[in-house]
Amino acid sequence: MLRKKINLFLLLFPVFLFSQEEIQEIKIKDSIGKLIKNREVSSALSLLNKLSENEFDSNNKYLVIDKNLYYCYYLKKSFDSCKLTLNKIKRYSNELNTDNLSDFYLNKGYYFKAINKLDSSAIYFTKSLEYYQEDNPKHLKNRINIYSGLAAIHRLTSNKEKQLFYLEKYLESSKKSGDSYKIGAALNNLGVYYDNEEKPETSLIYFKKSLKYKLRKKNRNSVLQNIGSIYLNHFNNIDSASYYNKKAINQNTSKRTLAYIHRDLSIIAKRKSNYLEENKELLSALKNIRQDNFAELEIKLLNDLSQNYKNQGNYRQAYNYLNKFNQLNDSLKKQSLIEKVEEIETKYQTEKKEKENLKLKQENLVSETKRKQNRNLLIGSFLFILLGGIIAILALKNSKRKQKLAEQETELETQKNLSLIKEQEINTINAMVNGQEKERKRIAEDLHDNLGSVLATLKLHFENLKLNREKKHFNQDELYEKTEKLIDETYLKVRSIAHVKNAGVIANQGLLSAIKMMSDKISSANKISIEVLDFGLNKRLENNIEIIVFRIVQELITNIIKHAEASNVSINLSQYDNNLNVIIEDNGKGFDINKINYNNGMGLGSIKTRVKHLKGDFDIDSTLGKGTSIIFNIPLT
Repeated sequence: MLRKKINLFLLLFPVFLFSQEEIQEIKIKDSIGKLIKNREVSSALSLLNKLSENEFDSNNKYLVIDKNLYYCYYLKKSFDSCKLTLNKIKRYSNELNTDNLSDFYLNKGYYFKAINKLDSSAIYFTKSLEYYQEDNPKHLKNRINIYSGLAAIHRLTSNKEKQLFYLEKYLESSKKSGDSYKIGAALNNLGVYYDNEEKPETSLIYFKKSLKYKLRKKNRNSVLQNIGSIYLNHFNNIDSASYYNKKAINQNTSKRTLAYIHRDLSIIAKRKSNYLEENKELLSALKNIRQDNFAELEIKLLNDLSQNYKNQGNYRQAYNYLNKFNQLNDSLKKQSLIEKVEEIETKYQTEKKEKENLKLKQENLVSETKRKQNRNLLIGSFLFILLGGIIAILALKNSKRKQKLAEQETELETQKNLSLIKEQEINTINAMVNGQEKERKRIAEDLHDNLGSVLATLKLHFENLKLNREKKHFNQDELYEKTEKLIDETYLKVRSIAHVKNAGVIANQGLLSAIKMMSDKISSANKISIEVLDFGLNKRLENNIEIIVFRIVQELITNIIKHAEASNVSINLSQYDNNLNVIIEDNGKGFDINKINYNNGMGLGSIKTRVKHLKGDFDIDSTLGKGTSIIFNIPLT
């Protein structure tokens, strides 16, 4: 059976934190470095403890010593001393730079992993990752160690997805570093992972890949044994299993690996029914595992030996090893029970201590609250007196200011009255001027709107008379009579304007009748046909609105006659929802609406201004060669 474990070279150690540059003045720094490198921890601790008794001019020197003390305690598995040393390092937290802070979190992660507090370990490992930059080559080694550590934690907590994620990150970072030992270790870890997942083919690929990289001899032997176990347990390939297991046996092989090798060889012998050879390999395996003190494998070997002796017919020895198996099994169960009881007791004591701490905090909080209340009361009283004094001073100043403001207001009122008299005089003069200007503008608009359309019609009659003089298409006398009537109408309009009677025919006939009369007169010249359509105009509108709308329609028809070269015109008047809608369409030559200048003259600009004066909207749609449509809406309320 392939052992479900990470090999010795996968064990996690803290970062080697010995800094020669920071303790150059310490003469024995080289000795400490060599001692730690050679794992002579006791001697290194002795020198470091002597150094810690000296006085230095910088906390940084103490920090370096404490870091190396922590490393030594970790190697000795003195985890209580590790905790005390980490607390000492924490005192220098204000002086820790980014690298030192990341190292501190990393070593906290190692500490919590060592005491089996995996959640806390994962938190500190992850924190240290935030400081070790991925693109910084100096940080790459530590990131590799963290990925390995997190993979191990998630293996122990059975989080396979995250375990695989960090194993792959471990391999990726190892390849970036170019460290052959790290790459080989990462590949071996992935081989173990896929073997545990019952994927022997994938597992075998990773194990064999790891052999292509530099590995320490004992680690290489462990990989060879793993390959042999896969061939034995998954493919039943006895020859390959025997080859790889025997290849792994040499003086550098660890006792535990040797135990697994001999057990695999015993299984091979058993499958060949060679019980004596099986017995020999099992006894060798048992001898090695007892030196390694690994009870999990020892109990399996005792059971295997009991079965082996039974198969040989040696029932006394079979019973003897079965008895040893039961004793060790009971011992492990008892030990497991003791550990569980101790764990419960520890949790109970921790919870009890936490409750005591919480109670103490609450008492301190109550005491602090009372102290703050008394302090706030004192401060509040002082502020109340101060505020009262300020209010009294402000009230006095405010009274004086009000008196001064009253005097200023009286003076301002006098000046305001004088300014008002002058303003009224100016407004009277402006009103007179504006009235004159409006009167002039009204007369100009009346001349343009009233006489313009009549004179345009008169022009059409004269053109017809000129044409008819030679071709005789119409009754000459009738045409003269109509022309004479238009001249009389022009005279009357001039007279009406002179007497300020601008309502004209609208005052007598109404808007619709006036537009129809105007259309009939223009159509009678037989050069242009005007059609008037109405909807909803059952009642008269306000006189002012009727006059303005009539003038607008007059102006637009005059423009059509002058410029559009149209033969047909449609005037559509509709009243609905207290709105008057007017649409005037012709089939003339049209024009480019982008070239309209509303500020030029009294044409479209004047019309748009009058519509806006009535709070209406005005819109033009025209296409060259396709005529023009003009729409305007005027609210009646």
